[in-house]
This record gives sequence, structure tokens and C-alpha cells, in this order.
Amino acid sequence: MSPGDLAALVLTLKLAGIVTALLLLMGTPLAWWLAHTRCRFRPVVEALVALPIVLPPSVLGFYLLVAMGPHGPIGALTQALGLGTLPFTFAGLVLASVFYSLPFVVQPIQQAFAAIPSGLMEAASTLRAGPWDRFRSVALPLAAPGFLTAGILGFAHTLGEFGVVLMVGGNIEGETRVVSVQIYDHVEALEYGAAHGLSLTLLVLSFSILLVLYARRQPWRL
Repeated sequence: MSPGDLAALVLTLKLAGIVTALLLLMGTPLAWWLAHTRCRFRPVVEALVALPIVLPPSVLGFYLLVAMGPHGPIGALTQALGLGTLPFTFAGLVLASVFYSLPFVVQPIQQAFAAIPSGLMEAASTLRAGPWDRFRSVALPLAAPGFLTAGILGFAHTLGEFGVVLMVGGNIEGETRVVSVQIYDHVEALEYGAAHGLSLTLLVLSFSILLVLYARRQPWRL
């Protein structure tokens, strides 16, 4: 593996780790609200969360690029804060990846919260446990499998990004050139051996991550 390939792999793992951590922090309250709210706008929010699953990555990447540009709402905010604009930076890559992987984290956690029997939360309430205590002591432990699934899916999905990261991050070595973009560069340069080696590395890594997810669901039998 060349130094460029190794740098792209490290950058991709760094991106996936940061995005997964952010999504678990941000997605948990959203998942809790979706699992328990009776608001009539819930279907709208759920549709927005699930939109990256069906929307072409190039379309999502284009609108994120416009939003983060100098004349977009996110770009105007970051410029007002003295942060400049986010396109073609690692920070912009993180923000775009958060949007792109959002449903893969929020939905498993939402399903885990929704599956918790309401009687358990009511029983904790009768024992004078406050909302935070009920959430921390009852909801979180029972929803732990959902969090594990969300973390694994969010991480694995971020590893394989291409359209969104290329649109928002471009192809800057050491800054935004992730593994998928590096593979694309190898193919364009007819360096099929290098593309195969890097593709195989990503394939084995992604398969291993998903294997952990599905193996824990399967009861072992002799």
C-alpha cells in the first residue's frame, strides 16, 4: 500500500469515527422524540431523516454544497462566526457525512426505544425516578443493542461514501481524499492493481464490521 493509499485509509477511518460519535450524540434525542411523540409532524421528520436512503448522493451533495457555500444559510453562519466556508475542508466533509449517514444511526435507536415496554418506565416513575434517571437507568440499558447496531451501521456506511464526499470535499490529498476517491483516482489512471488492493482492503474491513453486527444476533448452536 502506497503512502497516499495509507493516508486516504487513515483519513477515512478518522472521518467515520468522528461522524459516528456525533451521530450517536445528536441522534439519540431525535430518536427518543420520534419514538414517543404524538406530534402530527412526526411523519415529516421521519421522512426527512430517511431521505438520504433514497436520494442520490450527488443530489444530496449538491444541495449541501450550495447550503455550505458563501451564499448559503450554513455558509453565511460559518462566515459570520469567522470560520470561513466549509466546502473542500475536512469539517465540511464531516457535516456532509452526518447528513448522509443520519438514518442509519437514528432509525435503529428509534426502534430500540419504541420496543421498551411503557410499563417499565411507569414503574420507575412510581419509584420516584426523575425523567433523566428513567432514561439513564432504564431506557439506555434496554436500548443498548440498538445503539450497537446504530454505531456499526453508521461507521460502515460512512466508510463507503463517494458521491457526497466528492461533491462537498473534492479531492484534496491529506484533507478530503478518502478511500473511495483514492480508488476512483487509481481507476482513472489505469492503476488497476492499486485500485484492487485498496478496494479489497475496504471490502474486508466493511465485511468484518457487518459480520460483527450479524454474528451477535445469531444464537450459537452446536
